Amino acid sequence: MLSDPGYRVDYVLTNPPFGKKSSITFTNEDDEQEEEDLVYNRQDFWTTSSNKQLNFVQHINTILKSTGKAAVVVPDNVLFEGGAGETVRQKLLETTDLHTILRLPTGIFYKPGVKANVIFFDKRPASPEKQTKEIWIYDFRTNVHFTLKQHPMTYADIVDFITCYNPENRHLRKETWSEDNPDGRWRKFVVGSKDDQILNRDKTSLDIFWIKDKSLADLDNLPAPDELANDIIENLQSALESFQELQEQLNKTK
Repeated sequence: MLSDPGYRVDYVLTNPPFGKKSSITFTNEDDEQEEEDLVYNRQDFWTTSSNKQLNFVQHINTILKSTGKAAVVVPDNVLFEGGAGETVRQKLLETTDLHTILRLPTGIFYKPGVKANVIFFDKRPASPEKQTKEIWIYDFRTNVHFTLKQHPMTYADIVDFITCYNPENRHLRKETWSEDNPDGRWRKFVVGSKDDQILNRDKTSLDIFWIKDKSLADLDNLPAPDELANDIIENLQSALESFQELQEQLNKTK
C-alpha cells in the first residue's frame, strides 16, 4: 500500500512475496516508457527503501495494534542487509519485542536456493526503553535438508521447535545449546546489556548461526549424489536469476 490504511489488527501471520525489487512504469517527456525503482516514502515508515521485504515489515508494524503480535517469513537479506535494512532491524529492537527467529532450511519456500526465516515480534506501546531484551534463535537450517517433492518437510519435523518455543509461556524457555552441547539448535542472545550479543554486531546483523556444517567437515558423510546435483542446479539457477536482475538494472542506467 502507498499509504497507511488506517486500520489496526491484533495479529499478522504472513508470507510476503520474495523476488525482484518493486518498480513502476511511466512515460517520460519524450513519450517513451521507462521503469523506475518504486521507493515508498511513507511518514509512518522508519526508512525509505525499494526493497519490498523491508517495506512489508514496516507496513506490518504500522497496522499492528500497540499490543499486536506478528510472525513474518523473510529472506536472509532482511537479517543482514545494511542501510535501510540496518535501520529497520534497529527500530524493531527498539519499538517491538523481537523475541524469536526461526532459521528455515532451503527447499521449502520460494525459488530454489532462497534462504528464509520467520521473525516473531510483539509490538509495544511507545517507551524510551529498548523493548527487545533477548532474542531466541532456532537453527532449523544447518545440517537439515528438504526438497519440495522427494523429501518435503512435515509437521513432525517442527515439533522440536514448537516445544522449544513454549507457546504456553515463552518466558519459561530453556536453551538446548550450551558449551557442552554446541550443536543445540535453540539459543538465547541478550540485547542491551554490558554483555550485549546483538547491538555490537556489524550492521546489527541478526543473521546468526553457530552449528558446524557437517557437509563441510565430514567428507565421508556427504549427501547422496542426486541431492548434491539438485543443490548445485538450484544454486546455479538462483545465481543466474540474480545476474539477470543485475543486468536489467544496468540496462536501465544506459
